[in-house]
Amino acid sequence: MTSGKKWALLTGLLFPLTCLATPTPDADDAHALVATLRRPAPARTAFAEARFMRVLDKPLVVSGELSWLGGDRLERRVDKPAKETATIADGEVTQAREGRKPRSFSLKRAPQLKLLLDSFVALLGGDASRLGDAFDVSLGRDADRWALTLTPRDTRLAKQVASLQVYGSGDTPRCLRMNEPDGDLSIDLLGDLAAHMPAEPTREGLIAQCGGAM
Repeated sequence: MTSGKKWALLTGLLFPLTCLATPTPDADDAHALVATLRRPAPARTAFAEARFMRVLDKPLVVSGELSWLGGDRLERRVDKPAKETATIADGEVTQAREGRKPRSFSLKRAPQLKLLLDSFVALLGGDASRLGDAFDVSLGRDADRWALTLTPRDTRLAKQVASLQVYGSGDTPRCLRMNEPDGDLSIDLLGDLAAHMPAEPTREGLIAQCGGAM
């Protein structure tokens, strides 16, 4: 659904992949990396997202703040171009738009949000086991830069989201990308990088920007 697809916290480009499901030194490295990403709740970060869809000539661009409120509670606040807040808590999604009544629906109706919940909570909680339960996890490194590729284990969910990729450096995620099987994708610039979303973003430009951030 459109609102769920807007949640993309984002790329399988330049790095070799090693799978967490197999106990190898590389798998240990991925576990160790995830542990360094742990943040105390509430954890908040600015974001700017560009969503590229085949049916649109230009990407949809929004910006605001992503928040992990502890447990399985997430909030995504959009400030531009219009104010909107989406919250996940207790298995439900609640959307509040300026000038409209809030509406709620079950998380089961939004597989994209379920995947993002699992990935975001596991990463900010430093929980490699939870991440491995929901995804095949691959790690690539280039000096201090790294890329995690998350592929859904559930084949039904994989029909909605082909993969998530998180790019960062040190203990800081900088970009998040969600790839869909039909070719649509979302790229989020996180933290300080969010302020550098181009006025007219392109797929190639943002991919290079994420690579440069690492």
